[in-house]
Amino acid sequence: MARRPKHAIELTAEADTHLAALSARDRTTVLDSLEGQLAHQPTMETRNRKHLRPNPLAPWELRIGRLRVYFDVEQEPRRVVRILAVGIKTRNRIRIGGEEVELK
Repeated sequence: MARRPKHAIELTAEADTHLAALSARDRTTVLDSLEGQLAHQPTMETRNRKHLRPNPLAPWELRIGRLRVYFDVEQEPRRVVRILAVGIKTRNRIRIGGEEVELK
């Protein structure tokens, strides 16, 4: 069975800033996980990848331990996973770029 073409992974300028605010270890963890988790079938829900209720941030969330990656997927004109934000979850609070964000 042939594999579907993989999605390109692109970070927005905002997500790049969020990533830069993380420790080097957390940055490496996120970057290492993106290819493995999102390049193939990024819209398939898994234990660590879920479709979110409508919110102003992003339609999808990837959980990597306490880290959260918020993304959108585009199929046409080309396959792209666009990383919109990267944050840290502590209990029921999400911090993105040093600010607390509410996803309701």
